Amino acid sequence: MCSEGLIERYINFYTDFAFKKFFGTPANKEFLISFLNALLQLEGEEIITNIKHLNSEKLPNIESDRKAIYDVYCENQKHEKFVVEMQKASQINFKDRTLFYCTFPIQEQAEKGYIYELGDKKSSWDYNLKKVYIISVLNFILDKDPQHNNVITHARLKYDEYNCIYSDKLEFINIEMPKFKKDEDELNNMIDKWLYAMKNLYHLIDRPKILQETIFKKLFNLAEISKYNSSELLAYRDSLKDYRDYYNTINSAKLEGEKIGVEKGRKEGIEKGRKEGIEKGRKEGIEKGRKEEREKAYQEKLEIAKKFKSMNISIDQISIATGLSKEDIENL
Repeated sequence: MCSEGLIERYINFYTDFAFKKFFGTPANKEFLISFLNALLQLEGEEIITNIKHLNSEKLPNIESDRKAIYDVYCENQKHEKFVVEMQKASQINFKDRTLFYCTFPIQEQAEKGYIYELGDKKSSWDYNLKKVYIISVLNFILDKDPQHNNVITHARLKYDEYNCIYSDKLEFINIEMPKFKKDEDELNNMIDKWLYAMKNLYHLIDRPKILQETIFKKLFNLAEISKYNSSELLAYRDSLKDYRDYYNTINSAKLEGEKIGVEKGRKEGIEKGRKEGIEKGRKEGIEKGRKEEREKAYQEKLEIAKKFKSMNISIDQISIATGLSKEDIENL
């Protein structure tokens, strides 16, 4: 068991390896049960006593339609469905994406081939749905309105006129991790403790005294890198590299964009100053300079986009990072 090159004691919860190890592994389902109970009991929900992990790849009814692959998909003892996702960075149409994801656990509840009697009529299904939760752990701020500072938000189907629930069968829960800023001595309940552990796990030296519950003792024991065998360590290294490469790529794109903008402004300012007083020449020079700089900036963005595509980053994310249209990126 070795961990050369890894200076942290515990794994990074934000990596795919860690998230699926803790929440996506049936043998470790006690972690997911504890997390979901901590999250739902804020709303007075019933305690979850058991969960069953389901196939996370959801296929559409028509082969040509798009499929969905969840990080974690499970159901509790009442057969209510839970989709639990970790999102590293902001995405175009994120809310629409979660709506798309919720359609699969809803539609698959239709009982194929089942017949029940309703008076003198027969029907294949009575549309009685089990509740579906879409839970998104976000490593970015979804709602930037300073008045909306809640770490956890719940969205449900409501009547506009009466401000009451239209249907309780669908709930979206977003957890915006950058908004969680509590220190160890400010943790008031189990969900505070879970979010603190998730956010800080990789740079902790020891388990904090506040996290004395048995579930956290087990979590920190499972998270200790030095206990991994060679295959687990290799898988974690790869996942950590992907995590770091992803953020380095996004940050590099932002810095490059800022650099291009500053340089463009400097050149335009110099050109404008030199030709001040010669109105026609100044206008022509500025326009020419702007056109050249726009073309240069566009070409540089295309080069960045090519690098992103080679790293299998989605077109939506590339578009956010570079400002290029999806059509430009698809044509590369």
